[in-house]
Amino acid sequence: MEEMNSNNKIFIIDKNEKSRRFLSQFLEGFSLETKETSSLSEAANILLKSNNYALILISQTPVEENFITMLHSLKANNPLLGIILLSEIQNKDFAISLLEDGTIDHITTPSNLTGVFSAIKNEFHKRELIRKNEFFQKKLRKLRYEQERDFKKALDLEEIHNTTLENLMTALDLRDVETFGHSRTVAKYSQVLAQILGIKNKVHLDHIRKGALLHDVGKIAIPDSILKKPSSLDTNEWEKIKLHPALGFGLIKEIKLVKEVGDIILYHHEKYDGTGYPYCLKKEKIPMEARIFALADALDAITSKRPYREKRDFKYAKEEIQLHSGIQFDPEVVEAFCSLSMEKWAKIRFETTKLMPIFEEILQLSK
Repeated sequence: MEEMNSNNKIFIIDKNEKSRRFLSQFLEGFSLETKETSSLSEAANILLKSNNYALILISQTPVEENFITMLHSLKANNPLLGIILLSEIQNKDFAISLLEDGTIDHITTPSNLTGVFSAIKNEFHKRELIRKNEFFQKKLRKLRYEQERDFKKALDLEEIHNTTLENLMTALDLRDVETFGHSRTVAKYSQVLAQILGIKNKVHLDHIRKGALLHDVGKIAIPDSILKKPSSLDTNEWEKIKLHPALGFGLIKEIKLVKEVGDIILYHHEKYDGTGYPYCLKKEKIPMEARIFALADALDAITSKRPYREKRDFKYAKEEIQLHSGIQFDPEVVEAFCSLSMEKWAKIRFETTKLMPIFEEILQLSK
C-alpha cells in the first residue's frame, strides 16, 4: 500500500449522498484521503484552482456533452489527473471512444468495488511510473553528457536503462491482475531455452531477456475495454489486438534497442506452420529468438490460472507443446524444452514468480 499512503487525494463526485459516503468509507479503510461533493461543477471549481488531487471518482449516468467538456477542461488543467467513471454505459463504442481520446482513464460500475480498487491502484502506479521516468530521463541526459569522460557513468546509464525497461514491463503487467509476473517468467524461460539450444553469449542472452520482458509493449496502445473484456472479442476488437506486435516494434525502434529485442516483439505471435500473425512467416523465416519465446510464452500461459480455467501442471503443458510441435512450435525448440525435466521447469517458475501485496489485497476484496 506504499503508493496509497502518500498525500494524494481522491475526489468523489456522486449525486447520491448515501452512495458517496459508502465509497468514501470504503477507500478510507485503505488510508486514502477523500473529499466528497454532489456535482462535477462544484468539484471543477476546486480542481481548477488546485492540483492537490490525484484522481476523481465520478458517478454519472447518462454521460452528457457538457459533462465531457468539463472533463476535458480538468484534464487540460492537470494532465496527470486520473478520471475514473462509475457508470453503466450501454453504448460500447461510446465508452471505448472516451477511453481512446483520454477523456477518462477507467470505466467500472459503482457496485464493483474490486474494479474500483484496481483502477485506483493502476492510476497511482501510473503516476509513480511517470515520476520515476522523469527522474530517469533527467539522469540519462546528464549521463549522456558525461559518459565520454567517465566509464563508470556509462555503466550507470545501462543500469538506468534496464531499470526503465523493468518499470515499463511492471506497468504493463499491472494492467491485468491475472497475468501479473508473466513477462518476468517468460523472460527466464526464454533464457533457459536459449542456453539449452547453445546460446551462451551473455550479451545475446540479455537481449533475449529484454525482448521477452517487452514482448507485449504494443498493448500499451490497446484500450482496457478490449484487453480486459470478460467475453469473447468481436472481429474488430481481435484485429486491434493483432496490431500490438507492430505497435510494440514501432515503439522500441524509437529507443534503438538491438535486433534480437525487436525480433521477439514483432514476431512472437508467428507460428512455425505459417498460420500466425502479423506476417504469416514459416519455419526458419521466423527469427530463432521469436521461436524460442513462442514456446516460453505458451508454457507460462498453460501453467497459469486464468479467469476461465484453473492452471494446468507442467506434465499437461509438455503434452500440449509436443502435440503442437511442427505446427505452432519449432521442433528443435520443443526438443530442447523436453530435455529438461518438468520438475526443473516448475522450480524455475517458482523461483521467478513473485506475488506483490497489492494483488493479495485485491484477491481478498474479491472473495
